[in-house]
Amino acid sequence: MRSILTALGIIIGVGAVIAMVSVGNGAKEQVEGQIASLGQNVITVFPGSSTAGGMRGGWGTQSTLSPEDAIAIARDVNGVVAVSPEIRDRQQILANGLNWNTQVLGESPDFVTIRAWPLAEGEMFTEADVRSIAKVCVVGRTVVDQLFPNTDPIGQTLRIRNIPVKIVGVLSPKGFNYFGSDQDDVVIVPYTTAMRRTARRDRISSILIQAQSAQAMPMIQQDITDLLQQRRQGREPDFTVRNQLELAEAATATSRTMTALLGAIAGVSLIVGGIGIMNIMLVSVTERTREIGIRLAVGAHGKDVLLQFLTEAVVLSLMGGILGILTGVGASELVSRINGWPIAVSSTAVTGAFLFSGAVGIFFGFYPARKAAQLDPIEALRYE
Repeated sequence: MRSILTALGIIIGVGAVIAMVSVGNGAKEQVEGQIASLGQNVITVFPGSSTAGGMRGGWGTQSTLSPEDAIAIARDVNGVVAVSPEIRDRQQILANGLNWNTQVLGESPDFVTIRAWPLAEGEMFTEADVRSIAKVCVVGRTVVDQLFPNTDPIGQTLRIRNIPVKIVGVLSPKGFNYFGSDQDDVVIVPYTTAMRRTARRDRISSILIQAQSAQAMPMIQQDITDLLQQRRQGREPDFTVRNQLELAEAATATSRTMTALLGAIAGVSLIVGGIGIMNIMLVSVTERTREIGIRLAVGAHGKDVLLQFLTEAVVLSLMGGILGILTGVGASELVSRINGWPIAVSSTAVTGAFLFSGAVGIFFGFYPARKAAQLDPIEALRYE
């Protein structure tokens, strides 16, 4: 019973470390998955600050980006796989006797490639539709559910600003993104259609670009910046270029910090467990002084006694570590089932916690073992 209570500190410490790290890693993987749902190797050009007639504005106040900028990027920047000029707008749309307020995006056909967003039904509009300013669109699953319940939407017509637009495709469901927005609540039209018919703007909101690889993104990002600055003939930059790696880094930084903090706090209980082992081993040395004296008297060496007590401390600690691993994994699964949180049990955390528990046994068991090995056999035999 004393050994079990002693090992309890290690069990709780290892279990807490594994549970906290698993919950933290699960949250981090969820965020990374949501960022990945935005597309692979994506670089985005946003409008920057502006100055007009003495009036100055902050980031995104006035866009000077144009479709020609997007065309120049696709033509002149090496390593670019796909480009989509983007116009973002919200409109009240009508169809099938129903109405719904949704996000209307003007994009190029490359949008589904950049966002890694396949179609569930129908097909994407084409470059010919972009050139002809065609009144066609693809819609998200939420729009289908709201306007076309129990009806095949392909070939149906919806109205944007009282302009009839034919549905040619339905996007696969994606769910909510990292920012909490429903990605499926969207209507996508050719960007020329958005500029001339629905949004009626002469500038675009942003430019989506897909790089050929993650390694090439920094170089491509710099080339895009240089090209756009060159097109502005040395004027003060009125755009901002950001890549997906920067977004992912910012999104996961908090999760990593919290995981490290929770793991460190839980690790304190491992130290407390080690102190408990040292305490019980010191008591054990005192209680077994006569046993140690008899062993030394009949020929045992100090190193034999040292090894005996050190082994007891390490075995006690490692057994606590094994039980702690099982406790931590079980606690992680329980938290996941009760709260619905994602978890990711890290093999690194399991291995590290197990090895650390062994190290705790060695570190905190060495002093009591050394004290036992240095006992004088005569004094030990006299001890009552």
